[in-house]
Amino acid sequence: VTPPPGGCSASYRVTGSWAGGFQGEVVVRNTRPSPITGWTVDWAFPDGQRITQLWGGTHTQTGPAVTVRDAGWNGGLGGGASTTIGFLASWTGANSPPHAITCISR
Repeated sequence: VTPPPGGCSASYRVTGSWAGGFQGEVVVRNTRPSPITGWTVDWAFPDGQRITQLWGGTHTQTGPAVTVRDAGWNGGLGGGASTTIGFLASWTGANSPPHAITCISR
């Protein structure tokens, strides 16, 4: 049985910053009482930030749009369980957080 869209939430935060770069994390949480088998998180950077390294998932970035999929070993999450994606990124000018971040479970 494939769960309907949603089923997970994602929260974004910057954990460290320096001139031209920063470290961030996204916490992915299963919002269902039953397990999920995988997840995909999407967001768009508002200020041209670029991910240079990411762990805890596999990512693609096209312009401001970022998509992160689970790494396999952290895709299955029990009800209420969470996992954390970490990343390094570059920025120039401003480093505003994404306006929206979405999570879809499998």
